[in-house]
Amino acid sequence: MAIIIAGKLTIKPGARDAFVEKSREPMQLARDNEDCKDFAVSPDPIDLDRVNIFEKWSSRSALDAFRSAGPESDMFSLVDSFDVTEYEVSE
Repeated sequence: MAIIIAGKLTIKPGARDAFVEKSREPMQLARDNEDCKDFAVSPDPIDLDRVNIFEKWSSRSALDAFRSAGPESDMFSLVDSFDVTEYEVSE
């Protein structure tokens, strides 16, 4: 059972580039993890305060392990709101 996380974050005005830059380390750590099948934080090409996210993990336990061991960051102080959904999918 794979885990998919997908959605959007609304970033505080003018802070989108800083948020994307602060996302580079967690993205690289996730992509280096053999249980991470995909991990992306992408600036939206239309809405300058929106970031789209997509993650695919091989299992719930892999995602939980990554989240508990991931880097600490103040990046979420740049988020105004979010609309993110987690899905369990059969492969």
